[in-house]
Amino acid sequence: MEREETLCHCMEITKGELEDAIKEKKLTTVEQVQDETEAGTGCGSCVYDIQDLLDEINGNR
Repeated sequence: MEREETLCHCMEITKGELEDAIKEKKLTTVEQVQDETEAGTGCGSCVYDIQDLLDEINGNR
């Protein structure tokens, strides 16, 4: 998935926006990402993608 692709369709948030928020604010949980960006707070179908992104960025893979 490219940075400009929408990861959270309900809130229209791109992968790049989430990557930036996770890195800048040192987010480590889906709940923190939801609080900071509102991603994953609509239908919730992107929660697993958010967790995958967190794992990738924070080295949990």
